[in-house]
Amino acid sequence: MPGPFDMLAISASALSAERQRSEVIAANMANAETTHTDGGGPYKRKEVVFNSSSNSSFHLAFASAGNTLGRTAGSVHISQVVDDKTPPVMRYEPGHPDANADGFVAYPAINPVQEMVDLMGSTRAYQLNASAVSAAKQMIQQSIDILKS
Repeated sequence: MPGPFDMLAISASALSAERQRSEVIAANMANAETTHTDGGGPYKRKEVVFNSSSNSSFHLAFASAGNTLGRTAGSVHISQVVDDKTPPVMRYEPGHPDANADGFVAYPAINPVQEMVDLMGSTRAYQLNASAVSAAKQMIQQSIDILKS
């Protein structure tokens, strides 16, 4: 049987995952013009991979065309941060210190517009999970109030 704090634990794990996702997006944006890294070559855009673990007993029921489908919800976490496989953008800048023999410089394949959209999505998901935490806290408090009376 699920405990009253399972909702809080699930939302808390999602809050942490979205915060980490925002940090990765911010690093991508900060390194959009980095042409040389310690590993050599331009910065590689990072992407996060979310994963869910079903260690919780919190049970969700979804209604679909009159049928009830039960699923067990679990905590959310980032299983890994991977490099984007998109090749770098080559710009002709013969005077640049990182230019190759043909005068081209490899820049990270980072689209600032896409990064901002990702950041907005991450921020919105964080806000929604914060609202879920607030609603869960309110339900727990109302349950305590009912038990007091």
